[in-house]
Parts: sequence; structure tokens; C-alpha cells
Amino acid sequence: MKIGCPKEIKPQEFRVGMTPSAVHEAVAHGHSVMMETGAGLGAGFTDAAYKAAGATIIATAEEVFAKAEMIVKVKEPQPVERARLREGQLLFTYLHLAPDPKQTQDLLKSGVTAIAYETVTDARGGLPLLAPMSEVAGRLAPQVGAWTLQKANGGRGVLLGGVPGVAPAKVIVIGGGVVGTHAAKVAAGMGADVTVLDRSLVRLRYLDDVFGGQFKNGYASAAAIAELATEADMVIGAVLIPGAAAPKLISRAQLSTMKPGAAIVDVAIDQGGCFETSHATTHQDPIYEVDGILHYCVANMPGAVARTSTQALGNATLPFLLALADKGWRQACTDDPHLLNGLNTHAGKLTYAAVGTALGLPTISPANALKL
Repeated sequence: MKIGCPKEIKPQEFRVGMTPSAVHEAVAHGHSVMMETGAGLGAGFTDAAYKAAGATIIATAEEVFAKAEMIVKVKEPQPVERARLREGQLLFTYLHLAPDPKQTQDLLKSGVTAIAYETVTDARGGLPLLAPMSEVAGRLAPQVGAWTLQKANGGRGVLLGGVPGVAPAKVIVIGGGVVGTHAAKVAAGMGADVTVLDRSLVRLRYLDDVFGGQFKNGYASAAAIAELATEADMVIGAVLIPGAAAPKLISRAQLSTMKPGAAIVDVAIDQGGCFETSHATTHQDPIYEVDGILHYCVANMPGAVARTSTQALGNATLPFLLALADKGWRQACTDDPHLLNGLNTHAGKLTYAAVGTALGLPTISPANALKL
């Protein structure tokens, strides 16, 4: 199969869809890989490294899209990239369609077969291609939140871990999944007073068993969130409904009950954000203020640590990438129902029910899409 990997063009996105190691594996399987020149530089991978791994270096993204049978990316295709997609082509990347009707319509119009990293599942009920970036974003959240809290950035001027004689910052993490667990571990490691909220008692018991003593946990009722938010110096939104829009957990009216200069870090912003006042920002301009509360809502947080993120993502995507290239998408998805769960669009049809619900669009099942 002809695999193409263009340079990411979303603002401040430095990751790349394939590492030289992934290229080497794909070429060893008999496939050809086309890398747009400079695609890996943001993550520290040179054209020479890709060429040594067996890739062909292509001068323009237009040529990569025109020649490739499968496009491998990191972020959702931008408008100029969506215009280059075509029916019969396979797109393998993060999509996050639920809060993005324009992208959804463009993908359906193109007829492309799009498999989203974030909806591929595993036998344990997890999301194996989302997990690495969730781990990175979770670990980054307290770090960027601590920076946001600094007075020079408009925050409360609170040190996350405090000092002897001065209490540490209070951090509330809403969501005890992969993002929330990693965020809580790092925030607690920085010395903060951390509470994790979740609606799964099974998950809360797990967190208590494994991390008991490092941080507290509680049931994520609306009342509990509202009460704890008034005491928090930082609130980290870490909720996820796979493939669907994130629920709004703190309203604009509630901001007035929070401490002036408190920080909100919305890791769910890719799925529309879990705070009513959230809107996506970039690494270039990451923070904005609403009613005295600082919001950090960067939609590609892992892009800030592009080399680590690219390597972590590549480790997870490579087996699926090779299956798609070796077998073709139909056979690969027939053989692996978890990969089939990643199918979001095919031949002008939307194939992920949660996206259809969020956007009010008709869907067909992925199984039926295999028959088209």
C-alpha cells in the first residue's frame, strides 16, 4: 500500500503521524511510505532519518495526498486538507467529529474512509489509541495549570505545593479515567491538595486501592462539583464520553462562586469542552479570562511535548497501521471488531452513532458500511 504522511498544519502542532521506526516497519512489510519534507522536524525527526528508514521524501502535501492510498496524520484534517481527500482513500488520524459539524460534512462529501484513533477500542473496554495522548495531556495539565496560576499570567499567585507554613493549592480533577488519574498523580506529586471526582464507584474504589493517601476521591454529583469548585485553586476537566460531545459540568453562573484568579484546565476541549465557558485555544495564545477565572483550553496539549507524544502515539498506532496496510481496511476491520469501532465515515455515510446523535445526522452501523 502507498502510505502518505503529510506535515501537520494546525497552528502550533509539532507532532507527526509516523516516526522513522514506523516507516522502517511499514517498508519491511512491503509498503511504500511518502513523507512530506519537514514533516517530522517539529518532533526532532529529520528527512534524512526518514529516508534512511526507507521513505520517499515528497516536496508538497498536495502530492502526498494525491498519490497516497492511506493518509496517516495526528490531528483532524484542516479545511485545505479535507479538500484533497477522495473516495476510496483511507484516513487514519484523530478526528473528534462530535463538536465539529463542518469537518464531518466535509469528510462525508469527500467519500473518504476515515478511521478515528479516539474511537478504536480494545478487549478491556479501553481506547488504546487515545490513551497515550490522554496520559501526556493528563501529566501536562497540572504543569500548565500551575503556570496559569502564576500572578504574571493573571492567576491567583498560588504555588501548587505551597511551602512550610503555607497551605498547598487545592486541585479538583473531574473524571477519574486515564487523563484524570495521570493529572492527579502529577498534581499530588507537586504537593497539591488533590481530589478526584468520578461517577463510577468501581473506578473510585480502584483509585482508592491503588493511590490511597496520595489524593482524595469523591462521587461526581452536580452538588459536589459545585461545592468543591468554590474552594478550588485549579479545576482540571478530564471527562470523556467516547466519540461524543463532552458534558458541561460547570456553568458560567458558577464561575462567580469560584476564587478570583482560579485556573480551569479543560483537557476535554477536543470534544467541545466540559465547562460552559470553554473554547479552544492554541499554544501561542493559551489562556483567556471569563468572570475572573483563567481558562487554559489548548486543543492539542500533547503537541507541546511533540517528541514524547509522537513516540508514544506511534507505539500505539503502529500495529493497527500495519494491519490496515497489510490487509486493506475492509479485511482488517472484519478481522478486528475493535478496529471497526474506529470507523467514523465511509463512502459518504456516517458510521459512528455518538457523532450522529451529537450532530443530528443519520448513521449506519460500521458492519453495514463493510458491505457498501
